[in-house]
Amino acid sequence: MYPIILLSVLGVVTLFLGFSKSKNVLLPSVLFFLIVALAGNFIEWNQGPLLYFYDMFRVDNLTLAFNGIVLVSAFMIVAISGGFRDNSDSEPAEYYALMLFSIVGAIMMIGFEHLIMLFIGIEILSVAMYVLTGSNKRNLRSNEAALKYFLMGAFATGFILFGITLIYGATGSFKLSQIQSFVTITNTAAPSYLLYAGLMLLLIGMLFKVSAAPFHFWTPDVYEGAPTIFTAFMSTIVKTAGFAAIYRLLDHSFGSAYSFWGIVIAAISVLTLVVGNIGAAGQSSFKRMLAYSGISHAGYMLIAITAFTRPSENAIVFYSIAYSLSTICAFAVLMLVSKEKTVEGQPFEHYDAFNGLSKKNPLLAFVMTVSMLSLAGIPLTAGFWGKFMVFSSAAERGIIWIAVIAVLMSTVGIYYYFRVIIASYLKEGNLIQIRIAPFYQIILVVATFITLLLGLAPGLLEGII
Repeated sequence: MYPIILLSVLGVVTLFLGFSKSKNVLLPSVLFFLIVALAGNFIEWNQGPLLYFYDMFRVDNLTLAFNGIVLVSAFMIVAISGGFRDNSDSEPAEYYALMLFSIVGAIMMIGFEHLIMLFIGIEILSVAMYVLTGSNKRNLRSNEAALKYFLMGAFATGFILFGITLIYGATGSFKLSQIQSFVTITNTAAPSYLLYAGLMLLLIGMLFKVSAAPFHFWTPDVYEGAPTIFTAFMSTIVKTAGFAAIYRLLDHSFGSAYSFWGIVIAAISVLTLVVGNIGAAGQSSFKRMLAYSGISHAGYMLIAITAFTRPSENAIVFYSIAYSLSTICAFAVLMLVSKEKTVEGQPFEHYDAFNGLSKKNPLLAFVMTVSMLSLAGIPLTAGFWGKFMVFSSAAERGIIWIAVIAVLMSTVGIYYYFRVIIASYLKEGNLIQIRIAPFYQIILVVATFITLLLGLAPGLLEGII
């Protein structure tokens, strides 16, 4: 509860800081605000489950763990934003305030105990992201991305609302606990088709938010058109909140209806894996590759939800940590490298931008290499153990066939992730030595270190929930 209150107030404070004559105060202030929110988040550790806001919001260790991932990811993204000094037309206070408000929406999605709370959280998060996607007003790609994201997001919102309506019509309640009681009773008698229809519509809208196929079509264009810093925000924080919300919905309300939704989620996870990996393999743009990569990783996390065992919780949390660290580092390096060359006034974001990166910028090459290895699931990185946990949960459920497909798709991922490593170390390029701010370097080094540390000692997070 504390992060919601703190970030709501501090978001307004950030807007007022925009009136100050010196813009340099904004970046350290927002970083401090996020640290305060992170500290407030863990005050209630091991005290739950607690209910707030008329029992509409639930705080337990799972909620706090996902909140921590979101807040740490936000801290890293804000730290590499550089105060938005590269854009003379930017209004940093507005951008930072929108980011803080969107985190409030993400936290509401993570801890909802009432479907109305879920809807409010989704809309707070989504509306902020629509604005940030189109924040580069002079860039036609950014404008197009914002329009696509808004129109398709509004369409997905319709599915969510209709689904919530049908669930309420079937159960007479918006509360997860009461819905769970109804589902348990009806499963022992006769299934409620109205309830199942509502669940499917609600899942369609939520799967759109996490870029699961076949609801992924917006992802490559929006990721490519949005400013890279906000693409990093979208691909990590939005995805983490989305999967936390999906897992909570199914675990706290529809667990006894697993025989119905388990088949659907299994089919979507396989389709998402195939679409994401095959799509990524055919890209020449590194940024679009990361978009399809995000789709494929949504498929891996859906496998953990499909398994729906006790290890699934730990698998989703650990996978979210590994994915967020590697993805933010990859986007951070891309932001630095792409500025060195422009094409038609736009940053050069193709694979060729990394040619010869290791010659003059060994730190950036190393950070990118570790990120790609982790995303590919190579041993001694956090990504390897994330996938291992996902596959283990699938094996415990007995759905070995999904694990086999996921392993095959992982081999495809090795191809497109290693293209960046090959370009960095084995190809010739004309990149100059890139100047990196000290704090920027610290963020990259710490994130890379944690990725390797969790790869060597994954037990550090064992029993965290």
